[in-house]
Amino acid sequence: MVPANPRGPILVTGSTGQVGGELVRLLAPLGTVYAPTRAELDLANPDSIRNVIRSIKPRWIVNPAAYTAVDRAESELDAAHAINAVAPGILGEEAARLGAAVLHFSTDYVYPGEGSEPYLESAAPGPLGVYGATKLAGEQALAASGVPHIILRTSWVYGATGRNFLLTVLRVAREKAEMSIVDDQHGAPTWSRELARLAAAMLAQAPDAIAARSFTGIYHAAAQGETTWFGFAQEALRLRAQQQPQTRFARLLPISTAAYPTPARRPANSRLSTAKLTQAFGFHFMPWQEALAAVVAEIP
Repeated sequence: MVPANPRGPILVTGSTGQVGGELVRLLAPLGTVYAPTRAELDLANPDSIRNVIRSIKPRWIVNPAAYTAVDRAESELDAAHAINAVAPGILGEEAARLGAAVLHFSTDYVYPGEGSEPYLESAAPGPLGVYGATKLAGEQALAASGVPHIILRTSWVYGATGRNFLLTVLRVAREKAEMSIVDDQHGAPTWSRELARLAAAMLAQAPDAIAARSFTGIYHAAAQGETTWFGFAQEALRLRAQQQPQTRFARLLPISTAAYPTPARRPANSRLSTAKLTQAFGFHFMPWQEALAAVVAEIP
């Protein structure tokens, strides 16, 4: 297959999401970015996916879009499967037909969360719920398409806009006297802008499918360091209190996962080693505390 035009457009899915919105802005210097709305590109509809890709003819497809309602996925298996498991395979098939490449975002939830060491990309997956299982199936479908591709497994994504743990904590902490936060799940909160910055660096190094083929594979992409959800919330409120010294925020109470049951099980260990990413692309994430400070500074 003849590779797509090396100066051709970049297709970004999920442009209204946390990562997608950042991608649209940060990928713009690399070429024309097409960011169709959900109505224009329905990832649950294979025909919609094919029609959009064949119309745009991108050289890269960047796919941060996903069904991310972890608990709801347990009862909405069909929706989660269509978007997370089936759509990436179709993106890969269509990209391969055009001679394009795919950059796909995945999750720490593909792992069982055992032990305390950071996971390597070579570690055996073992999702605990529907969300992780469908995301793993999507990775496998993309790889099976034969398209040059990069899969980024990331963790605990947040930013200054959208729906995420950080914004929920900052809002609820103004409304309640106490908040209970899980303190036995470990990982790295990862800023959506850092992920977009990584994607831009990758596409700059691999502008087309020919260059992308040498990088094909799975990479972990997460902030430096580690914490718990409780530690993340604690640092966020400390920073917010510095901004708003007159505001009274909730007192945080650490609790166990067992004390906060949810429909879907969460991995206790979401630590991800990023050594492979750094070696391949020379990319370094910010420490999670520095990134969090930058995000909190942006929030009105």
